[in-house]
Amino acid sequence: MKRTREDRETTPALPWQRGRRWLRRLCLVSGSSLLLFVGAARLHSALASRAGLEQFAEARAGSAAALGESAAPDLTLWSPKRTAAWQASRTVELGAPIAVVRIPRLALEVPVWEGIDEITLNRGLGHVPGTAVPGTDGNVAIAGHRDGFFRVLKDIVAGDRIELETLDGVRSYEVENTRIVVPKEVSVLEPTAAPVLTLVTCYPFYFVGDAPERFIVRAGVRSATEERGELPRTDGSRSTVPDSSGSPPKTARKRELK
Repeated sequence: MKRTREDRETTPALPWQRGRRWLRRLCLVSGSSLLLFVGAARLHSALASRAGLEQFAEARAGSAAALGESAAPDLTLWSPKRTAAWQASRTVELGAPIAVVRIPRLALEVPVWEGIDEITLNRGLGHVPGTAVPGTDGNVAIAGHRDGFFRVLKDIVAGDRIELETLDGVRSYEVENTRIVVPKEVSVLEPTAAPVLTLVTCYPFYFVGDAPERFIVRAGVRSATEERGELPRTDGSRSTVPDSSGSPPKTARKRELK
């Protein structure tokens, strides 16, 4: 005889049937709880990751702002032409600088951008492409105009402290020597075994017209006392000493002093 639905509902369940029902309910509840837990964990992870990225972005933005420009540099030693060029360059968006150079004794503090094009060197200092990135080991070369920010280099002497600040911190250098070279003398830009800073500007400082020589400042990390050796380039490339007039560098086929 076939049992009806009413008979099944009124007939007491056997023990093993009641156990199976409880097992089903337990599995359902456990599965639902597990899904909720996994979902909550993923949501928490996503929110934490996003918050971390936002905090990193805020910290980086704050650090970049700290590397920004001062209200106005000391223009006392500047030529009228360079002063006008600096003022005009402030209307151009260059983005955040990659570093700041400070020479305390000479009261110099100036931001550094990537490249040595005319606008960049009118606005501040330029990192010479192909040399070590500011904040890293090797030969970091930075160029500037002789009638602008780098005119104070006429008074620099061995032992002066130079600070190079990046988003990673501040590295302090000490001036070891200065020298005068012709534009085609490229050894000053060669990679070095030890961390060094090379400042480049045109020379003589008050020359009328296109200056024929380059004034080089070489500084080593203050804590280092060993002699700085130079290593040849591994890629075989060569570059000329930058012209602080803003002209792009040309590739030199050979070194020569004239």
